[in-house]
Amino acid sequence: MNRTDPAETTTARTALITGGGSGLGAATAARLRTDGLQVTTLDLTGADVTADVTDEAALLRLASRIGPVDVLVNSAGVVGPNKPLVETTAEEWRRVLDVNVLGTVNTMRAFVPGMRERGWGRVVNIASMAGKDGNPNLSAYSASKAAVIALTKSAGKELATTGVLVNVIAPAVIATPMNDATAPEVLAHITSLIPMKRVGRPEEVAELIAFLCSDRLTFSTGAVYDISGGRATY
Repeated sequence: MNRTDPAETTTARTALITGGGSGLGAATAARLRTDGLQVTTLDLTGADVTADVTDEAALLRLASRIGPVDVLVNSAGVVGPNKPLVETTAEEWRRVLDVNVLGTVNTMRAFVPGMRERGWGRVVNIASMAGKDGNPNLSAYSASKAAVIALTKSAGKELATTGVLVNVIAPAVIATPMNDATAPEVLAHITSLIPMKRVGRPEEVAELIAFLCSDRLTFSTGAVYDISGGRATY
């Protein structure tokens, strides 16, 4: 009698990665695919799906179209204004908060209910060391990433008994296209704070995210995982 290979009958887990067209999102997509996940990337350009995370209606339509998602990685983000707080505008703040905070909320509202119904899920939000330390001349960005950290802690507690684990990473400066928009003096300052004396690589961050998305993680939720070359102090 022919026996079926269990691996052939096991449905691969699915993942959605926002901001997956480049940077940390693209590196994470590549890493999760090596673990056998069926990955869909979402971005404004260069991804499997073109969508804006600030458009909740579009995300809900996407959720209906692509079906269940087991893993959600929220990598979409913007840096925003590089200038002193008193020179920033309300419109600049709204843009940063809309993408970095409400964009994360929107995707979680669209995809977490299905995870909860199935009794298994992993959400990894991407914050920043700026959300813990506060970077000068990046007040909107720092505040938005602090909000993502608090959001993750809250959601982690809400979902703690459902099988859905929600965690957040706080990278120091990483070599991604997003940092191309950061003023050189700001980039030099935040790099100087890293004891390893170098910026991080996207694939190093992707490795941590892969662990947080896996069955290997079972007793951690609402937690902040630093990946900072030693910069983290709390």
